[in-house]
Amino acid sequence: MRLILFGPPGAGKGTQAQRLVERHSIPQLSTGDMLRAAVANGTEIGRRAKAIMDRGELVPDDVVNQMVSDRIDQEDCRKGFILDGFPRTVAQAESLTAMLEQRGVKLDAVIELKVDQASLIERMEKRVADTLAAGGTARSDDNRETFARRLDEYRHKAAPLLNYYRRRGELVTIDGMQGMDVVMRDIENVLTT
Repeated sequence: MRLILFGPPGAGKGTQAQRLVERHSIPQLSTGDMLRAAVANGTEIGRRAKAIMDRGELVPDDVVNQMVSDRIDQEDCRKGFILDGFPRTVAQAESLTAMLEQRGVKLDAVIELKVDQASLIERMEKRVADTLAAGGTARSDDNRETFARRLDEYRHKAAPLLNYYRRRGELVTIDGMQGMDVVMRDIENVLTT
């Protein structure tokens, strides 16, 4: 199973991805985690990425694409993987399509968890209130204005990617406002059709 999950912060992507990892014994691949591991392990890609990040620049697509390509060739990805944080641009999506075609495989699903922005903000505020009531501390960016900006930024950046996969006939939209188990059932239904 090769899967991409899209959805804004708070949509439940991480929860659903973790459930899929447990059910299907496939890894969740996070480009952030891959970058940190490559840097920590001193790989060639890691050294290139570290030099770029040390200059305060964003790691370019060719480096990220190579890192993902190397990662999906590892043994634990043989049965599949869930991509998290990749692709972020249409150029990366096109590169991923080419990578998979070269290997003679394709994505099994590209799933968007569609959620209502106002409801997400309410969820975030409830999570903060619950955290504070339990004696915890809230993150500094867990406030209505910052969260709304993060949602707007996601929508702006994700729109071209969603359109790319929609045009290819690969995008499936699931109502992310449903209960967690219903969302999981809908994802599993997509994966078995």
